[in-house]
Amino acid sequence: MSAQMPDVIDHLVGIAPGSRLDAIRAQRQQARDNAQASWRALFQPDSTTDMSLPERFTVAVFVAGLHGQDDIAAFYAADLTDRPALDAEIARGRVPGPYGHYPAGKLTAEDVAGPSFALSDTARAALGPRIAAALEHAHLLVFHPRDASPFALQALLDAGWSTTGIVTLSQLVAFLSFQIRVIVGLRALSANLAA
Repeated sequence: MSAQMPDVIDHLVGIAPGSRLDAIRAQRQQARDNAQASWRALFQPDSTTDMSLPERFTVAVFVAGLHGQDDIAAFYAADLTDRPALDAEIARGRVPGPYGHYPAGKLTAEDVAGPSFALSDTARAALGPRIAAALEHAHLLVFHPRDASPFALQALLDAGWSTTGIVTLSQLVAFLSFQIRVIVGLRALSANLAA
């Protein structure tokens, strides 16, 4: 990933400087700047002590893949070399969602059943327990965040994640979900402007 890239969202959408879409994004310059600053903090951090760059990009590929955004996954996979196990788990992990259960109360009427996700034994062996736990947690946050629990966090701790690493992982998944929705929306707007 180039440190020279001025705006990742612009790059992934294909927004040219001076275009109508560029002008539209410029109307919310602070949001644009903050999204890029978040990307830099997560993917060009000052420290990778608690979550390495390969771990960050592996999770990014997985989350983009779960969202069915293969081109965004390819962007994040640029520096990853061994992907067969990861690609297989993306295919296994794509399910309709979101789903999950609310705590007992008025919202339980909105409960939706859905499958739990665990990496295959083959992928777990290829990727290692730390990434396996991270990907399972990412799947939880993408598809059934209402089922997040201390038990889910303990699985990360047991796999060697620090508290700071868990926070970074969760921030990364949340940011990617936001970024993907912005990109999809801007692409739809771009298609509408071109029509």
